[in-house]
Amino acid sequence: MLGHGPPLVKAANWLGHLQFDLDSPIFRHWTRELSRYNEYVRYDDRGCGLSDRVVKSSTFQDWVHDLETVVDSAGLDKFALLGISQGGAVSIAYAARHPDRVSHLILYGASALGWSKIHTSPEEQEEGRAMLTLTRAGWGKDNATYRQLFTSLFVPGGTVEQASWFNELQRKSTSPENVVRFLMEFAQIDVLDQLARVSAPTLVIHTRGDLVNRFEDGRDLATLISRAHFIPLESRNHILLEDEPAWKDFLVETRRFLGVTETGPELSSKEKELGVRGWLRGPKK
Repeated sequence: MLGHGPPLVKAANWLGHLQFDLDSPIFRHWTRELSRYNEYVRYDDRGCGLSDRVVKSSTFQDWVHDLETVVDSAGLDKFALLGISQGGAVSIAYAARHPDRVSHLILYGASALGWSKIHTSPEEQEEGRAMLTLTRAGWGKDNATYRQLFTSLFVPGGTVEQASWFNELQRKSTSPENVVRFLMEFAQIDVLDQLARVSAPTLVIHTRGDLVNRFEDGRDLATLISRAHFIPLESRNHILLEDEPAWKDFLVETRRFLGVTETGPELSSKEKELGVRGWLRGPKK
């Protein structure tokens, strides 16, 4: 947990590493600004970051269960929930299952459907299988050529420094075996039937040039979730970078949605120390 104020929980999403993220040129502004006015709760996905790398199971339902366990362990009765990328589908499933716990739902760069549910032509399916093969073969190697494929999708507008850092994050975040498992599970996500059960006030934000989840996927979420508000941003990046105008727009919209009205505290050294603790140390059933 970082910061002070009403709780804001970020559902784990790939890629991530609690410790490595804190001073990174890709994620440090997310952590700093999202904890400025809120008690910001984040955790590493199972098999990633500071969590145990060897896991017996890592399914979509496992990820929803992990979110349930985190908020229960933190003693949170009601909280705002942020779902980024595939963490958006996890957040949707949680909000549909626990409507009394979620005060606000923010979905950024999210989709209700996984890749294989959207791209169904034989050519598109073959492309997906080829990406899995490349990932399995090259993820853990010192040569970043394989990982650059994902960097060009997640932060195409990044600088050389940012791209280099994101390449390194991929190597540090998890093993090649886990990456392939994650990608296969991501492809099968389908929470369409749960959208109508989301009752929390919902803000959907999506960049027009997102190469990971299509712009229309975000627009569809806002259409199918009752009274959801949709904000389009002008960016090509799936992960917003600190120096782009879209990041400032994201902060304005999310803070307005959460009712932020005054300046919050900066992170203390102790809070930074607490923020790097891994949560999943061998998930228990």
